Amino acid sequence: MASASIDPSTSTLPPLTGGPHRKRLGLVALIATFGGLLFGYDTGVINGALRPMAAELGLNPFTEGVVTSSLIFAAAIGAMLCGRLSDGWGRRKTIILLAVLFFVGTLFVVAAPGLTVLVIGRVLLGLAVGGASTVVPVFLAEMAPYEIRGSLAGRNELMIVTGQLAAFVVNAIIGNALGHLDGVWRIMFAICALPAIALFFGMLRMPESPRWLVEKGRRADALAVLKTVRSEDRAEAEMRDLERITAEEAVETQLGWRAVFSNKNLLRILLIGIGVGIAQQLTGINSIMYFGQTVLVESGFDESAALIANIAPGVIAVVGAIIALAMMDRFDRRKTFITGLTLTTASHLLIALASMTLPVGNPARPWVILLLVVLFVGSMQTFLNVAVWVYLSEIFPLHMRGFGMGVAVFMLWVTNGFLSLYFLSLVDAVGITGTFYLFAGVGALALLFVWRFVPETRGRTLEELEEDVTTGAIYLPQK
Repeated sequence: MASASIDPSTSTLPPLTGGPHRKRLGLVALIATFGGLLFGYDTGVINGALRPMAAELGLNPFTEGVVTSSLIFAAAIGAMLCGRLSDGWGRRKTIILLAVLFFVGTLFVVAAPGLTVLVIGRVLLGLAVGGASTVVPVFLAEMAPYEIRGSLAGRNELMIVTGQLAAFVVNAIIGNALGHLDGVWRIMFAICALPAIALFFGMLRMPESPRWLVEKGRRADALAVLKTVRSEDRAEAEMRDLERITAEEAVETQLGWRAVFSNKNLLRILLIGIGVGIAQQLTGINSIMYFGQTVLVESGFDESAALIANIAPGVIAVVGAIIALAMMDRFDRRKTFITGLTLTTASHLLIALASMTLPVGNPARPWVILLLVVLFVGSMQTFLNVAVWVYLSEIFPLHMRGFGMGVAVFMLWVTNGFLSLYFLSLVDAVGITGTFYLFAGVGALALLFVWRFVPETRGRTLEELEEDVTTGAIYLPQK
């Protein structure tokens, strides 16, 4: 079995203190997580925009799937490319580039006269979403002290679900107030331009990751950045740890992605990262976030009521993310994963049973299924989504962090893409009952994978984790 957590009290670093540096760290996290807000809005807005879009542009079920999944498959490519780009070009510059992509992609979608331009815009947005899903968590993890790394890096997931909730609320308001107008979906997408502008100008004033600066030999710059977000003695102590790890890596003959294939421990952690990302997506969470209105219509709501009822999963997602942030630095990652997969799998079974035992036309059917969908989304956000993104941002050694995160998130997005492409066809073929029974079976397998293979990471600095991953010590039982 994978290892348990190590007592954080064994760290030799000076303790965290309050002061202006803590406020500065909070500001850095706030600005960077506008990338997560854009991620959430752009993935959630399709939930309510798809039906009026399809009516105006004459889309059929297949082209609706193409429009939806084009963003997701592009996100897989963006995750891979931007992970590598951030290793060479820097985390900060890459996030600034993503802000530009978000803005340009929005312009293409809003102005799209037909399917081709619309898909181009969705692809540009997808590249930005995938890049944000990789680079922003890494940037936050590298900026954070290890004691609060979970809650700081987890803020990105809170912003993602906040963005999705904002999309659901905007869709409901605009859809019900202006639904009689042609092009109402364009207004829904246009709002995305505002946080893109905020991200661009905000990141121009933010520092680069100190860990990336050390890797590039810019030690004076790294120490200067650390002193803006740590007390002076803590900054100098962390700098010594970073320099030690960098010196040890300098004697290695292979670094980066090549080292993965020459070190079985690095290959193993890469496969675990991929597995965790795929397990998160196979819960079907994004099928609910993208097609929640369709699921609720299938359960018995009419279209207008489903658009409003769809806000409930968005609200519980934000509540769950807030709870997750409060727990993240107190509970082991493994226990959180196991709890979350147990609850989501149980939710899948309950949704399938409700769909099977409450026939179409039963007035209780839509409300029971809505309640269970809310339970599922709440379980997912509280115990899995935040924890998964934090986990992926911290498990990879510095020299392969962008590559490792990129590959893991690439596979996460590919899984998401195929689910999005075929979810509606699956519901059409086997109904809600069969679909959620299938999700429950996959959830049980994911639970077994986490219990058997996933090691603990909480309570260790990134430098300690790097040593343990490289040597294989992370897989050994620890007290």
